[in-house]
Amino acid sequence: MPLRDFFARHRIAAAVVAPATLGVVAIVAATWAISAPGREDATQLTSSVTECHDMVTISVAGRNDAPAQDSTKLLVDADGKPLPAALAGDHNSEWVDPVVNAPDGAVDPDSYAAVYIAYPANMSSYEDAVETGVANTKQVMSEISAACPDTRFAIVGYSEGADVVRRVAMEIGNQQPGADGEYGIVDPDDVVGVVILADSGRSPGDGPFIGAANACSNPDGFDQKYQGATCTPASGQGAVAGTSGGFGALDGKIASFCSDGDLTCAAPENISLLQLVVNVGRQLDVDRLQAEGLTPATGADVAVALGRIALAAFADIQAQGLGNWMQSDETFLDVLLRVSDPQYDPAAAPQKPAKADTIAADELSPLAYLPQKILNEIVGLIVTNENTIPVVMSDPYQLTLGPDHTGHHFDYWDDADPGNDRPLTSAQYAAAWLTHLAKQAQAGEPVDTKAKPQAEDYATVQAAVQSTTAKPTATTTAKPTATTTATGTPGSSASSSAAGATTTESAAPATTPAPVTTPQVAAPPTTTPQATTTGSAATTTESPTSTTTGAR
Repeated sequence: MPLRDFFARHRIAAAVVAPATLGVVAIVAATWAISAPGREDATQLTSSVTECHDMVTISVAGRNDAPAQDSTKLLVDADGKPLPAALAGDHNSEWVDPVVNAPDGAVDPDSYAAVYIAYPANMSSYEDAVETGVANTKQVMSEISAACPDTRFAIVGYSEGADVVRRVAMEIGNQQPGADGEYGIVDPDDVVGVVILADSGRSPGDGPFIGAANACSNPDGFDQKYQGATCTPASGQGAVAGTSGGFGALDGKIASFCSDGDLTCAAPENISLLQLVVNVGRQLDVDRLQAEGLTPATGADVAVALGRIALAAFADIQAQGLGNWMQSDETFLDVLLRVSDPQYDPAAAPQKPAKADTIAADELSPLAYLPQKILNEIVGLIVTNENTIPVVMSDPYQLTLGPDHTGHHFDYWDDADPGNDRPLTSAQYAAAWLTHLAKQAQAGEPVDTKAKPQAEDYATVQAAVQSTTAKPTATTTAKPTATTTATGTPGSSASSSAAGATTTESAAPATTPAPVTTPQVAAPPTTTPQATTTGSAATTTESPTSTTTGAR
């Protein structure tokens, strides 16, 4: 490798100004990492000032599929302190590996790296887990960017990790630079692509490529078509209320894949009672509820959560003024849905003014509006739940997380349809795009949203795709034991080796994820399915064998 290229890739942070100083820092840090007592998780400083890459893919896997900080080799920062991330290879995901490892072999080994974010990835508290994932992702990206200012980023997430990635990408894309022109996380221009598989924050009508010139066909800057120019987006919307929104500066660089029938991203509208159940589930220890069932202890947790939400609802109405609320068209169910959202902020609760053509509340008792209010409650309950019974009757858990990975939550590795102008699966298409971006980064080409891949790029992409696992399959025996109806955000749990490994995957689905129709719904799983799966990966080179318990 030419000396100039060597120093271009092994960049030095601004604080390390002399080669001699860099040598001392590298030697001391490496010595500490190798010899420090009890530091079996030490690894090379691949995310610090001594090792930089042209492009790094930040990977966030699903439930029970993230690196464990106490058992996985972790990356370290410039000071030798562990970061909540592990290199792909030190951690393997049966599901995400085929996407994020696709550029391997298509570019120089030191030009590209994929890292997995360590976060709880569980359902002990869905919101806490996701928020921790968001914080850890931002920390890792900031550390890498500070040490390697020329590094470009892609971000990939699946299932519970998809929720993490959506929130991070929205924050990056909508952040404003400070007075010094610097960004709090990373410069949005340094993020070249975002892949969200099973986007639980998806808005109604969103096509796969949000903000792109052709939202159905391809992200800006990658001229390979995902499917024909005419397409119908998946019905419904994401199951996790309150997480949808625009990506700002990242519009056009987003690939948000959603399969019809995957109720984590295609939940039907008008199932407000299920949405309420899901909002409650996001605040419960679902892992414990799934493991123990409804016991006095878990029942008490449910009662506490419900009581807290009820009190918040009455406080919200009081803040509006009882008279004002009685005159409004808002139902009590509407209030419960608002205050049960974990993102609810009482200080920012909307205040509904009294209607101008009504008698002042101090001149007429709020009880005068009671008959109309009761009518509104009844009508509202019926209208906003017209799809609830069909959803419950359709066995939403099996629909989304069916045995042998037949549920639509696993479609992304098996949804190619050449006869209808879709030659690649969603996972293969994402792998192809990342490979193209990595080759651009290695060549030092500026990020050009009008760039088109060359013929040799397509050949490399196809080779990369064919050399990775496309769709892991399994034989699952599912056994849900709860009946809480919620639309979950299943994730997968896998711990596999790259080639023909034995994988254990576990996850917990939403009690009643909602199927069919259009948007408006719920969040994570609240059921208690348990499954045992054995399978062999289909499609390309690898064939991992899986033992699966549930999925989320």
